[in-house]
Amino acid sequence: MLTLLILTALQAAPATPDPRLYTVGPNDVLLVTVYNQPQLSGKFAIEADGTFAFPLLGRVPAGGLSVRAIEDKVRAGLAAGIIKDPQVSVAVDQYRSQQIFVMGEVKQPGSLQFTGSMTLIEALARAGSTTERAGMVAVIVHSSGASGTPAPAQNPSASSSDTISVNLQSLQTGALSQNVVLRAGDTIFVPRAETVFVSGEVRMPGEYVIRTSGMTVRQAVALAGGVTERGSSRRLQIVRVVDGKEVSYNATQQTAVQAGDTIVVQERFF
Repeated sequence: MLTLLILTALQAAPATPDPRLYTVGPNDVLLVTVYNQPQLSGKFAIEADGTFAFPLLGRVPAGGLSVRAIEDKVRAGLAAGIIKDPQVSVAVDQYRSQQIFVMGEVKQPGSLQFTGSMTLIEALARAGSTTERAGMVAVIVHSSGASGTPAPAQNPSASSSDTISVNLQSLQTGALSQNVVLRAGDTIFVPRAETVFVSGEVRMPGEYVIRTSGMTVRQAVALAGGVTERGSSRRLQIVRVVDGKEVSYNATQQTAVQAGDTIVVQERFF
């Protein structure tokens, strides 16, 4: 199960990068601590113009700067004739300016607050993991970096230099090199898996997800509980749409199926 994979991979994931490298933006809230100066310490919200009001320094530019750069800026401002050798620490108290979007076959689709360091597995975990109907490929569309209100990509399946396809099945087998590091504004799209329909003399007729490439009729029938006592494993048909028309084919148990096929198990002659 991909859910178990996500939990395992999160435990095995390397330590996250220095949070002070996070790029601050409007609506983020900073926690500034000036040691031995409680009147200068507190929480400060970044306003729409990218600045925040700090005692004795006035408006401090912060938008587009890293947490480390803001820390250095506050320290330098206080050291300029205000406090001798100030000890300043800056951290992000609330992440609000940057987002990641997770769409498609996940349990909790929507936006996630980007915390400066996030991987594909972490984002899927925060979205509740994939659903049972999820396909085995996730498409990641990197943000164009355009200004304005963050929004999910309009065409997450598009093929371009800013699009990455990740095989979730490879992740499931331990290929954590597929665990892409995300950027602020990225969109993750998990499409619905391709399916086949199994009908006729099987124990559980219905729609079944194709989980392996080259799935055969035999494998599809097995997902449907196998052939009933009245059915024949030799009287098999595939109904397939070709050029907009339904076409029926005689099949064997080794015949490869395609997405959208209907497999019909017929009654035995006697």
